[in-house]
Amino acid sequence: MKNRSFIKNKLKLALLAPAVCFSLMLTSCEKDVVELDPFDRLTEASAFTTPERVELAVAGVYDAAQSGFYAGGAVRGYPFGAAHVEQGDNRGEDMLNLEAFYAITYGSTYNAASANNVYHFETLYSVINKANIVIEGVEKAVADGLITPEVGNAYLGEVRMLRALSNHELLVHFARPYNHTADASHPGVPIRTIPVNTPARVEEARQQGRNTVKEGYDAILADLDYAETNLPETRAAGAKISRATKGAAIALKSRVKLHMRDWQGVVTEGNKLITGTTTFTSPIGGYALTASPDAPWASNSSNSESIFSFMNTANDNASVNGSLGQMYFAGTGGRGLVAISPLIWNAAFWPANDARRQIITTTSRAIFTRKYRDPQTQTDWSPIIRYAEVLLNVAEAESRLGNSGRALDLLNAVRGRSTDQTYSGLSGDALTQAIVNERRIEFLGEGMRWKDIHRLAKEGKFGPAGIPAKVASTSNHIPQYNAASGTFPAATIPFIPYDDFRFIWPIPVSEVASNPVLAAQQNPGY
Repeated sequence: MKNRSFIKNKLKLALLAPAVCFSLMLTSCEKDVVELDPFDRLTEASAFTTPERVELAVAGVYDAAQSGFYAGGAVRGYPFGAAHVEQGDNRGEDMLNLEAFYAITYGSTYNAASANNVYHFETLYSVINKANIVIEGVEKAVADGLITPEVGNAYLGEVRMLRALSNHELLVHFARPYNHTADASHPGVPIRTIPVNTPARVEEARQQGRNTVKEGYDAILADLDYAETNLPETRAAGAKISRATKGAAIALKSRVKLHMRDWQGVVTEGNKLITGTTTFTSPIGGYALTASPDAPWASNSSNSESIFSFMNTANDNASVNGSLGQMYFAGTGGRGLVAISPLIWNAAFWPANDARRQIITTTSRAIFTRKYRDPQTQTDWSPIIRYAEVLLNVAEAESRLGNSGRALDLLNAVRGRSTDQTYSGLSGDALTQAIVNERRIEFLGEGMRWKDIHRLAKEGKFGPAGIPAKVASTSNHIPQYNAASGTFPAATIPFIPYDDFRFIWPIPVSEVASNPVLAAQQNPGY
């Protein structure tokens, strides 16, 4: 199969749906549906008529995930081109919102009509619906003999992995964590496996309510199991990171099982990608930690550590109002709207000699990450999962299972490439806490902080038992980055406890207005 870059400057898939802008159901609400056969789009009738068009349809699901619509049809990287990083960071305390762009997310003042959470919800369901349309189309193409079953199964593996990724993102923002109830029987999100692309299906979907969280995770794992079975272990250099692989499906399963607190399941999945005792590599995909913590960012389209990322290019990106380089980079050309928080910068568990403290740009106002460094052409890729996460996922699971020796080895493999201050002699809760702390450092600026807060909050032991207190924006934060100065940062945006309704986002007003079942199932408090 061709490298996905084959598609980036060609036709984007826009499968036409009924002219009802109902985001749970329809493929996209990017534009009013006016032209029945637009010259630059493929209709469903034509999208699965040649092998080349089938591949283009599959690429269209990636494109929907990388550059979905925003208010007025703008592209701001919803959901996975940039927005999952920016929203995930601003829901936590380790990145510092400086301007109005993420103020609602950062201050937890959202409601059912707030743009950031509304478009995250709507674009995630757009990805899911496009995936479902492609699944149906690929199955027909195989049945018609247009493509071989092997090729068809690989395509299905790709879009099912993207569907699983989207469903998990929905669950960590719009539903309580897996352990909120003993059997995860509390409300999750609607799980859709049938395309909503006819008037009859729209009406059927209008009456669908929320599945339980357990049902959601079961569906995610079924998709990832299928993807693992049918995806290739590797791809050509240009697509190795930007296109789904067997290793990516396994890596995501280790994350999902961590959220489920299935510790042995995390170890089982992670072990498929781990060989070695102190230096670790993957027998599938050849993944390994890069020698330097900066290497995945200096070459984010080609390195040994990045398992799956979304490609951004100079002419297909999240734009000046959404790209990672614009939002996070404070050097030439960057807007620098999100900085590193003094809270994490001053954390005692982050060594002063840690090389990750050098992946920064310092201005007269704040300290910023340099993980994203191309604001001019905005080609920084959007990270989804790295090998470092697999190692730390398994480290935490091993620690919770009482296997302290291996947990320490995995933790120190990640920590040791950045600092000589590695851990020894830790076990039990102290070891688990060290691993969670290491995640805060290692994944800083990658949108991972909310995922960890979400899965740990109910337990209330290794992280904040709710939405953490945060530093508010001021004109000058520089003194706060040096605790010895006596100007230690005050977290003036208050802590919000786990039981508060604001811990999860509301179902958007556009959804509850269209679906009476969902209207009765709105998250309490909204």
